[in-house]
Amino acid sequence: MIDELDLALVDALRVDPRASWSRLAGPLGVDPATLSRRWARLTADGDAWVTCYPSAERMGVGLTALVAVDCRADAVLTVAATLAADPRTPTVEVVTGEADLMLTVAALEPGQVTAYVLDRVGRVPGVLRTRTAFVERTLREGSRWREGALDRSQQEAIGAGLGPSVAPAPSRGGALRRALDDRTLMQALGADGRMPFAELAERTGLPATTVRRRVEELRRSGRLVLRCDASPRLNGHSVGTWLWLDVPARDLDATTRWLVELPAVRMCGVVAGATANVVVNVMTHQVADARRIEAQLGSLSPASRVTARQVCLRTVKLVGHTLDREGRARGYVALDPWQEE
Repeated sequence: MIDELDLALVDALRVDPRASWSRLAGPLGVDPATLSRRWARLTADGDAWVTCYPSAERMGVGLTALVAVDCRADAVLTVAATLAADPRTPTVEVVTGEADLMLTVAALEPGQVTAYVLDRVGRVPGVLRTRTAFVERTLREGSRWREGALDRSQQEAIGAGLGPSVAPAPSRGGALRRALDDRTLMQALGADGRMPFAELAERTGLPATTVRRRVEELRRSGRLVLRCDASPRLNGHSVGTWLWLDVPARDLDATTRWLVELPAVRMCGVVAGATANVVVNVMTHQVADARRIEAQLGSLSPASRVTARQVCLRTVKLVGHTLDREGRARGYVALDPWQEE
């Protein structure tokens, strides 16, 4: 039975996914043992989980692409399941609109995306057509989205002292070497972002003190992104909608600044290679709520237009975690954009 404490706990872990139960007890007004039991139940049921992934922008190497896939009507779920097994496809969604699937693809460089789309996706039986857009800049990403179960004072108490430090991006060669050094650590945290340091040490073969230091440094630098996600049972069966926007260059900065401040926006990025130059993923409780955002955008930037809308019908895989029909986590495919390097 889901209740308000479950919602508050998940939102607290969205603020700080590795916060100790004793640290969360005060802001949530519940003893640590109760929080521990609640989280154990939520994770066992697949209703909530913490994952992680590398930040390409902070690491100085890597990129993200969004790939729309058209399929035969009788092959949509088969294609989705096939591509969900790939370590270079963190997220697979069944969507409405002109495409059947929306893939999030991680790679080191555009050539790897091209090879993946043409040599892998294009050869999956049932795939008819693909369209690829490169994310040029990520202005807001999913780890910053909140359900709204906590007030500002609770969020500030939990998030005190958090935030990436500002550091110059390393050279590409140096960034790649550092990424490969931390590859096993990141993949272990991808499976369970709250994995204890002792278990992380066992998995990586490193001393626990080294693991703790590396995780803390990766978080401070922003190179490692921790994220708490939940099943539709916890998020009130919110509706995810992709909006593809063509925004005039003169309005781009003001429009994207406005978009990233909207509570409903889970992801916002500037894209290249599509008819749109901005893509937004919004989480709302009703499909019509996304239309209201469109209306507000029209008032802010009358020359902007929506070139495509895609409502998510089912999420097959979310940031490495495979989901069942009810949206509960049932497995994990380790993200590996560096596998050919």
